[in-house]
Amino acid sequence: MGERQYKSEIRAHLASKKKGKWFERSISPLLTVLASISVLTTIGIVFTLLKEAYHFFQETSVWDFITGIEWTPFFASDPKYGIWALVSGTFTITVIAILFAAPIGLAIAIYLSEYASDKVRRILKPILEILAGIPTIVYGYFALTFVTPLLQEVFPELSRFNALSPGLVLGVMIIPSIASLSEDAMTAVPQAIRQGAYALGATRLEAAIQVVLPAALSGIVASMVLAVSRAIGETMIVTVAGGSSPNFGFHPMESVQTMTAYIVQVSTGDAGYGSTLYYSIYAVGFMLFLFTFVMNIFSRYISRKFREEY
Repeated sequence: MGERQYKSEIRAHLASKKKGKWFERSISPLLTVLASISVLTTIGIVFTLLKEAYHFFQETSVWDFITGIEWTPFFASDPKYGIWALVSGTFTITVIAILFAAPIGLAIAIYLSEYASDKVRRILKPILEILAGIPTIVYGYFALTFVTPLLQEVFPELSRFNALSPGLVLGVMIIPSIASLSEDAMTAVPQAIRQGAYALGATRLEAAIQVVLPAALSGIVASMVLAVSRAIGETMIVTVAGGSSPNFGFHPMESVQTMTAYIVQVSTGDAGYGSTLYYSIYAVGFMLFLFTFVMNIFSRYISRKFREEY
């Protein structure tokens, strides 16, 4: 009886082991397929943008598109498609946002990493990240109905639709990204480095700024670049509060139009399928894709260039 039970257990063990090997062999192709979905999706997006943008450039000069500074696609006669008018508005709002968000986000990261206790950090960090979960349309109307009138009390010449208000509110929206990623990078710096700075007579602030920040530079710069990428691709805030006047130049007090805002304007308008105006949104979308793609590549380069190995 004992020998028969032993053989039965051996057979069950071998069957289980065989089943485990089959599962291991099948899980690798499954994970490969799942990992390939994002790559295939990106390829599909790029193909679609190029295919539709090709029709646009059959009607419009590529040179005029990439060098022109006038964007008047709705003109009945002689419309202009100079992309730099839209790039200028995008750049203006992004610069305002990052100038506002970077110092605040970095200060929050320093506090959470170097000053806050574990209990305070566990409370404040989720509260901070709530800002990232607020719908952007809410941010847009907040900028239009609250921030803009408030700024007009200080700057009477500020237009109802302008770049300053959505830029500041967009900065508020990307603060959690900068603060959270920077805090993670600073927390990853070994405690021994801090203790070495304290042993040499450095204060906590001196250690944070002169020792921890340089050690976490790659992660901090990567968080800034990713925040810029998000600001460039933001849609609803700039659509609601920025206006629809593509002007070339840095005009924070005036109405501007970003690349994403133009896409929304045409997509919800009366642009007929197959018209030059319709295909223009794909050309603008491809330029937007190039900008964000370059920013992401730059972020990866910075992360590898300045990464510290501990």
